[in-house]
Amino acid sequence: MTQDLRTASPPAAQDAQQDAPPSVQWSDAQLLLLALQVDPLGFGGVWLRAGHGPVREAWLAQLARAMGQRPLVKVPHHVDTERLLGGTDLTHTLQTGKLQWQDGVLAQAHGGVATLAMAERLSPATAAQMLYTLDKGQIRQNEGEQDCRFGIIALDESGEDEPGLTPALAERLGVWLSLDTVSRFDSLNTLELLSADELSRTQSDLKHVQAQDQDLGALCQAALALGIDSLRAPLLALQVARVHAALNQRDTLAQEDLALAARWVLAPRATVVPPPPQEPPPEETDSQPPPPEEPPPQEEPPDDSPAPPPPEDHGESEQPEVPTDQELAEMLVAAAAAALPPHLLDRMLLQRQNASKGVRAAPSGSSGQAQKHTMRGRPLSPRAGKPHAGARLHLLATLRAAAPKQKLRRQPAGTQALTRNRISLWPEDFHIQRFEQRTPSCLIFAIDASGSAALERLAEAKGAVEILLQQSYARRDSVCVLAFRGATAEVLLPPTRSLVRAKRALAGLPGGGGTPLAMALQLGLEQAMQLQRAGMTPSLVVLSDGRANIDLAGLGGRAQASADALALAQRWALSPWAALWIDTAPKPEPLAQALARSMGAQYLPMPYVQAQRMAAAMQTLRG
Repeated sequence: MTQDLRTASPPAAQDAQQDAPPSVQWSDAQLLLLALQVDPLGFGGVWLRAGHGPVREAWLAQLARAMGQRPLVKVPHHVDTERLLGGTDLTHTLQTGKLQWQDGVLAQAHGGVATLAMAERLSPATAAQMLYTLDKGQIRQNEGEQDCRFGIIALDESGEDEPGLTPALAERLGVWLSLDTVSRFDSLNTLELLSADELSRTQSDLKHVQAQDQDLGALCQAALALGIDSLRAPLLALQVARVHAALNQRDTLAQEDLALAARWVLAPRATVVPPPPQEPPPEETDSQPPPPEEPPPQEEPPDDSPAPPPPEDHGESEQPEVPTDQELAEMLVAAAAAALPPHLLDRMLLQRQNASKGVRAAPSGSSGQAQKHTMRGRPLSPRAGKPHAGARLHLLATLRAAAPKQKLRRQPAGTQALTRNRISLWPEDFHIQRFEQRTPSCLIFAIDASGSAALERLAEAKGAVEILLQQSYARRDSVCVLAFRGATAEVLLPPTRSLVRAKRALAGLPGGGGTPLAMALQLGLEQAMQLQRAGMTPSLVVLSDGRANIDLAGLGGRAQASADALALAQRWALSPWAALWIDTAPKPEPLAQALARSMGAQYLPMPYVQAQRMAAAMQTLRG
């Protein structure tokens, strides 16, 4: 079953990418294949969120056919520097005694596409090397440099509760697409690719597609309205619009080209929800306008006079109305707003506050802090060093370091042949193996069960903890629950991943009484220290409105209680651990904002919180 999407218009702006039917998402994916066939390098590439399965394999099979004679290189996420950028060909160097060079996978992808499998697990060092080559457009080859330009297809298999692609890499990929909701039946609708003549003609038309200043200005205004602070986004959107115009045999950009670019490029990058367009208020007048005067009756010409000529038709009524710059920008904002991703507000509040003064970023990764190890964990690139204190020798890296120096270390001609054929290794050639492992993480919940929060947010907090515990088994993480009410703060649930114990403990949590916030922060700090001594990475999540009225001595008084809570918040700020403050007040509370700022925590107001939304915000804190 095939279909031709080359002349099909893009879906309407109100069809959101995330909430659209799977068939619309698959149609976008098919149209994207045509864009990649025409220009695989122009808009950077594609961030494809899709799990391993028949849908993704069907799309990748079509991508291989679309590339044709262009290279399509697979890059594993654990690729080392030598394989990525090129280096010494160890086998031929040792056999011939001369330094032989081999190309890396990036050089092999020149002019085509590099496919990153499990791109969410790409290490920062590998991503930095790849991005440097991508931005520079050149790669070191032996003793010189050669051109190296390629597109990237980043295959992201991460779940909703796991960290995704590296932000620096995602920024350079023009189109962000998700196939998680596409069914296998929808993937049977394959695409009729461009023939060789059609491809040549379309690429020639692409060179002549002109973009007006109005088009680029509208894309920049739409990006600004969506909170996108990178200039790459409108430039990538402009290239996508040009490719779509060339596919439809247009030499200028139409509104549907810009709308498609806004949905594909701008909408997934949005960090704010654009406000609805406001209609201008009607002009106020002191008196009612006079009724329109009736035109005077026209005198009919006499019979012997010629009839008046009909009005000339210059074709103005048939010409389409040209939108103004403001109207075009509002149209693009509306097209992008219809495709905004879910939990946008949560991610915006949790991520953009990292740049504020005094706010620490959450630890990267999904399983706590990274620690270097010499024996176990995820393999890292080898480093020069001597094998001692448990570090093991990396044989291949050692041979690669020694191979180019064999001529300088060659034995004299009078020595035995057996001695001359041996490889000369010096201590400076030694490389050791390195590994990285992550410590397990634990979320410490400090739940306000006092009278000010019991009737409003306590039930939602219980639901959020239960949702997180359901997900913690796969992540091998733990959850610790603290409750504070009356004059005490207690450990309601020790660190655990047992959903049964959590439900039993939360079900018996009563509400009412005072708010001993300082005791809760002190208990949370003590629990974090114990978790660190046990080899875990703690993070604190406070669910409270910040209105403390019980001090550390268990006495009432808002002034002393607020001072004690502020002092404990400043103590937490001196620790290396991340924190999140969820304000459970009906509206944002200044006291909660001040305490979150003092403890270096990310602040998230939830006036009308739901358990699922709260759980999504906490998962963002975890990684």
